[in-house]
Amino acid sequence: MPADAAEEIRGTAHGTAPVPLSVLDLVTVGAGRTATDALRTSVDIARLAEGRGFQRYWVAEHHSMPGVASSSPAVLLAHLAAHTDRIRLGSGGVMLPNHAPLVIAEQFGTLEAMAPGRVDLGLGRAPGTDGATAAALRRTDRLNEGADDFPQQLAELVRFLDDDFPDGHPYARIHAVPGPVQATSPGGVQSAHRPPVWLLGSSGFSARLAGTLGLPFAFAHHFSAQNTIPALDLYRESFRPSAVLDAPYALIGVSALATDDEKEARRQVLAAALNMVRLRTGRPGLVPTPEEAEAYDFSPMEEEFVRSWNANVIHGTADEVRSGLDDLHKRTGADELMLTANAHGGDVRLRSYELIADAYGLPTPA
Repeated sequence: MPADAAEEIRGTAHGTAPVPLSVLDLVTVGAGRTATDALRTSVDIARLAEGRGFQRYWVAEHHSMPGVASSSPAVLLAHLAAHTDRIRLGSGGVMLPNHAPLVIAEQFGTLEAMAPGRVDLGLGRAPGTDGATAAALRRTDRLNEGADDFPQQLAELVRFLDDDFPDGHPYARIHAVPGPVQATSPGGVQSAHRPPVWLLGSSGFSARLAGTLGLPFAFAHHFSAQNTIPALDLYRESFRPSAVLDAPYALIGVSALATDDEKEARRQVLAAALNMVRLRTGRPGLVPTPEEAEAYDFSPMEEEFVRSWNANVIHGTADEVRSGLDDLHKRTGADELMLTANAHGGDVRLRSYELIADAYGLPTPA
């Protein structure tokens, strides 16, 4: 990694935001909408985020979920790179056990060549889907084996990214291209730079590993809020300075939805919660409309799930969301807040980021 690697990781806060703000886009597809609609919204949000001073824009790998159109992060990031100029783009994350490390190194080497100096490689160890789909992706039923091998897979991926397998290693003559090997080839002028690696997690495993390796850490607070503070504490306690970072750097993913009035926010998050009810009970589908959610007959168990789920969604007017984000930052000490807005309509999601940017006085486009 270059000497300025930490500068690519550590963000800059703008306006009155306590820490840098970023975007996690799940590319949600609402009922009556198409994946094309969702992807167009992603471009619109990425452009808005860039213009308003958000730090980075990440997409996450999910599979076999009709309401989430982000099964191919590298493809989507290439599309977003073509429509933006400055904002950092990355995966939040790519699920490493689903792929050969060489393939990921090639994909993100290509992205780095497309958008030099603004690509992040966030890695997770979960499948990003159910067990049957994971088995189809990995062509094996031994799913635990992939998760257990995560540290070894990570080490192999980093070797490919840095092109530094030792002499005598079976992969010493194999190179991820585009990549550093092009800089050392006769006549080579290719940049040896490669994307910084982040570890993602929703429990303690990746927190400890990220700390031990001195890597930046991203925690999925938006669906594992009860583990947030323990995981961040574990990361900070485990941290060992590295060539990448001399001190811990942790961001957390946060479900946050701002609307022009509080009632509309409640309607939107109810629809998103119904979508999660269906997903958690093996009935994944498109994100329902608020009208469908209001008419839905929730069982007592489902009502309890909705209450629990929405307790961790910061929603309401822009001022209410700003207050909730400020409080969350104080409670967790997170170095960066990555916001994900889940709603049926793309226009609602886009408006949410605009309102939050306004609430914090983020820069306006020239």
